[in-house]
Amino acid sequence: MNQKELNELRRRFRLDKNNFSRVYGCYVNSNREIIAWVDTSMGLMRQEEQEMYLGLLKKSLSGTLGKNLIDVVFSTQQVADSDEHRLLQTLRQTELKDPASRETLCRQIIDCIDMGETNYLILLAADAYDVPHRSKDDEIQADASSDVFKYFVCSICPVKAPTLELRYDLDQSEFHSSSTGYIATSPELGFLYPAFDNRTSNIYNVLFYSKNAAEIHQEVIDALFHVDPPMSAEEQKNAFGSALADALDKDCSYDVVQSVHEQIRARIEDHKESKDPEPLEMTAGDVGGILANSGVNDEQIAAFQRECDEQYGENAALNPNNIIESKKFEITTPEVKISIAPENSYMIEARVINGRKYLLIPADDGVEVNGIGVNIPGLTKDE
Repeated sequence: MNQKELNELRRRFRLDKNNFSRVYGCYVNSNREIIAWVDTSMGLMRQEEQEMYLGLLKKSLSGTLGKNLIDVVFSTQQVADSDEHRLLQTLRQTELKDPASRETLCRQIIDCIDMGETNYLILLAADAYDVPHRSKDDEIQADASSDVFKYFVCSICPVKAPTLELRYDLDQSEFHSSSTGYIATSPELGFLYPAFDNRTSNIYNVLFYSKNAAEIHQEVIDALFHVDPPMSAEEQKNAFGSALADALDKDCSYDVVQSVHEQIRARIEDHKESKDPEPLEMTAGDVGGILANSGVNDEQIAAFQRECDEQYGENAALNPNNIIESKKFEITTPEVKISIAPENSYMIEARVINGRKYLLIPADDGVEVNGIGVNIPGLTKDE
């Protein structure tokens, strides 16, 4: 899915736009016991309740594609004949109206997820979107439908325990203790099935959501979809830094790292300015060209590409937003981790003093000694 398709679906989660007729699911305690089943009509709810349910469901489509929202891809064999894909298709085709399938999914989630001591709410809702035709000039023609996109959303929401508070009683003109009750909070994870690719159903893909981009709940992906979990954004970033440092070894200088960061950041900025809805991607070969522009020799470039193949898989498409921090420049010395605005990276200077490599860091508010970056061997900081 690209950003434009994601935004189109997000707009469905409004009172006047959606066809969600019922909300299903269950409320689970920290002992993995189902406290109550959820099966309620949206049409019989008060407006504020409908908005709350839609808000929680919509949050499972929030965040950034490639970070909080990742593609889980089924194999051709799974789509042809597998229990996990068959269950999702049954839930979709019945619009969640089959109780046995709903219970199977809920119990699979309960068995694999670890929410610690926190109770949580599993919410399920199905929608049928009469997709309007989009003309060649990108205009939406609401009266010319091209397809009906049938899908469902799952949100797994932690439930906050009640707290005791002093509240003002208008009738008695006094403050009295009152419990807040249990409160469902924004989802920790969830998913959309099937994916909305090219504005139509892609039954090979699930769009999986994780509130924390560094923790994609691999155990849930494995248990529900039986596929190898993709790397999280944090894992991709660390793997890129490791591949760069390992391939260049002692030649992994500050100047090279700075040059690589600037060139990748320039591609990210150009992509933003172009307003291209498709995600920006780079191959290891693209990064090899950037390394060549930074003065790295062919042997080291080949070593870097081998490292990338090992870390990401052969011919993998890399998301530049996941492999660098575009809003800050980060490097690591054996003693400290340093973070600075990219436009100020010139303020840090690499120097050899008495045969020892140093980073000269100005005493400036724009320099932070923290973050995670590419390890540069042999450097010592000096302010």
